[in-house]
Amino acid sequence: MPHSPIWPAPSCARVTLASRLPQKPAEVFEFEGNVYSHHLSPIARKHSLIAVGTKDPKIQLCDLKSGSRIHVLQGHRAEILSVRWSPRYDHILATASADSKVKVWDVRRASGCLFTLDQHNGDKSKASSEAVNTAHNGRVNGLCFTGDGLYLLTTGTDDRMRLWNSATGENTLVNYGKVCNESRKRLQFTVSRGCSPEFVFVPCGSSVAVYALHTGELVTMLRGHYNNVDCCEFHPDNQELYSGGKDCNILAWVPDLRASDVEEESKSSNQAAADQSSVNPAFQDAWSSDED
Repeated sequence: MPHSPIWPAPSCARVTLASRLPQKPAEVFEFEGNVYSHHLSPIARKHSLIAVGTKDPKIQLCDLKSGSRIHVLQGHRAEILSVRWSPRYDHILATASADSKVKVWDVRRASGCLFTLDQHNGDKSKASSEAVNTAHNGRVNGLCFTGDGLYLLTTGTDDRMRLWNSATGENTLVNYGKVCNESRKRLQFTVSRGCSPEFVFVPCGSSVAVYALHTGELVTMLRGHYNNVDCCEFHPDNQELYSGGKDCNILAWVPDLRASDVEEESKSSNQAAADQSSVNPAFQDAWSSDED
């Protein structure tokens, strides 16, 4: 039976990336105002569209083949803080805005969005007139699909994170508690893939908060950065998490591996220590004290 990774990660490493090769842009697209988010579909074979969220409430679709902006999606009333293509269907796009709304689009259609996420699932008795068809009570600045594309996670400046059925737009009502979010720009968080149960990794100050995807439980806080964490990305092949912060560091987090019951019963404490020391030196914690 294959080993399953267990979070929290026991160690991490500092990584510095640099390139001495000359860089030349293949294409340049110009926009007025800030560009908050852009995303290229990870699975598309029939198109090469980049969705772009800017200070303008219109979502721009840029075509790498033609080098032009070929389409505009209209429906939001404020700046677009996050855009994300579905990893399941290459024509499905989710967008989050400062107008408190999240919209899901089929870019093949010209008749508007498929649906707008409603935190109250259509129960108007629970919503004020201003909160009808809103995903959050503040700016929505984070979007992330699960690896299979069946669910969509959103974060807002109301300090909430919500899990939605991406096919129906239903709020699954998973309670993650207070998810601190003071970012005025996009919050780049991520979800694990290829392990069970699934986890959500969310920047939280100088730490990374780890939540159980379907129960909402706060599993642990990953600490290692010296300043605020800006982004998280998960590598499904290596089961590693990467986090980048304002301290100019990229940390690579490595999970424990769960042994089978038979192995756990037979393994002595000395063997466990030997296993720990066999971790790739690049991922050993070299700066924390033994008391931490």
